[in-house]
Amino acid sequence: MMKDKQLWRSIALILCVAGLMTFVHLGNLPLFDPDEPVYAETAREMLQFNDFVSPRIYGEFWYDKPPMYYWLVAGAFKIFGVGEFGARFPSAVLAVAGAVLVYLSGRKLFTERAGLLAALVLVTSMEYFYLSKASVTDMTLTFFLTGSLLAFLHKKSYLFYGCAALAVVTKGPIGLLFCGGIVALHLLFTGNLGRLKNMKLFTGGALFFALAAPWYLIMYHYHGMAFVDTFLGFHNVTRFLQPEHQTGTLWYFYIPVLIIGLFPWTAFLGQAFFRGLKEKGQHRNHLVFLMIWAASVFLFFSLSQTKLVSYILPMYPPLALLIGWYFDKVWMENRFSVLKGAGIILVLLVVTLEAGLFYAGKSLTAQLILPVQVTAGIFFVLVAAVGLFSYQKRFGAVFTTYVTGMLVFSGFLTTQMLPVVAPALSMKDTVKVFEKNYDGQSSVYVAKFYRPGFMFYSGMPGTEFKPDEMQIAMLNNTSKYFVIQKKNYEKFPPSLLEKVRLLTMIEDTAIFVRQAD
Repeated sequence: MMKDKQLWRSIALILCVAGLMTFVHLGNLPLFDPDEPVYAETAREMLQFNDFVSPRIYGEFWYDKPPMYYWLVAGAFKIFGVGEFGARFPSAVLAVAGAVLVYLSGRKLFTERAGLLAALVLVTSMEYFYLSKASVTDMTLTFFLTGSLLAFLHKKSYLFYGCAALAVVTKGPIGLLFCGGIVALHLLFTGNLGRLKNMKLFTGGALFFALAAPWYLIMYHYHGMAFVDTFLGFHNVTRFLQPEHQTGTLWYFYIPVLIIGLFPWTAFLGQAFFRGLKEKGQHRNHLVFLMIWAASVFLFFSLSQTKLVSYILPMYPPLALLIGWYFDKVWMENRFSVLKGAGIILVLLVVTLEAGLFYAGKSLTAQLILPVQVTAGIFFVLVAAVGLFSYQKRFGAVFTTYVTGMLVFSGFLTTQMLPVVAPALSMKDTVKVFEKNYDGQSSVYVAKFYRPGFMFYSGMPGTEFKPDEMQIAMLNNTSKYFVIQKKNYEKFPPSLLEKVRLLTMIEDTAIFVRQAD
């Protein structure tokens, strides 16, 4: 009975903290370009065309991702209406569910307290918090990967195959690669290949195929090699081998991403990893699995030539479990020197993060200066409190301070800082200005980066074009509207500027009309 009470108290605490981190201001910010509007618009068009098999965007078939997240968002739109809250609701729910999942696993793998600490570490990590409020596929993929890999640890074979299949329906072959590859590496490293006999390979494989294959087979039936070449060829193989963004060439890209993304718990990461490698006790195999899991995700995406900040999210659950185990262990051992060492690292992290915020504030808008100064105050109090409680050798107070500090910071970031920069990151305000000036019949040309957001908020797909195609379009003596980057507009020669009327400049976006002579 006492264990049941503790279980529900811990879950209630996790739900409270995770709910505050995730759901505060969830639907109050516009969708940020270009990724969030892509997923929201595709889900909206699923409802519009009543077609839940073949994803579309701009009314055309879209082979970028499997349908799982589109299905979830479409369902949320049916419940809450089409808008920002519905678009982000699935990520928010799965982020909270993922934290509970980590707790339930951690308490069985290690101790009750270690599981609770791990869950709180996860939901208060910077990147997990950020992506819990984003309408993108990464949180959904992370939830199913986490469910699958933890099911393997707990010897729940059918759950392992089922969650792996749902990961494949969320983001493609990467789900199978991680679930199968990480398990294989662990069995090889620990010399435990004999466990394969007990993993229900035949019936589990049948379950995996039954859940993962139907959508792919139906898509191939309807769309043939166009689907295979675009989805598997370009969006998986080509994007791994060739950079889609300039950052793809930076081998060290994910090092600073991880340092900031795991903030503030990065202060314990190195110590936890080192202690995990040295562990010889009953938890060694579990810790080895968690470290292989995290390292595999990190190395795979570091090798990939296309890199995005969100890609390494699946490594945060195992890192949270590792840190939760470590903090619980040093707490039981009364190793007070750990708190002082982590405090010094925290100071360095705070200085780095705050310097980045001040730089961003000056670069984006002067309105950010005061909010950034407030965050400096929040971090100063955090560091001071951590230092005081570390000196007093109060492990519980130190951990609570980390969690509370992130709750305060995340709330301030969401409600005060992001609204200031939102107009520069979204098409929502731009579309409002455009609609006031649009004549209702002329052609509209939209830069590729802005097109998903423009479509979601205006309902008009526009015509995508490249900057070098713009001057050709403008020479045509017909009325047409343009939504482009400010920097490209400013490159126009005077002869072309004479032919256009600038309607507005919103942040880095220019809206102008080329009127017929």
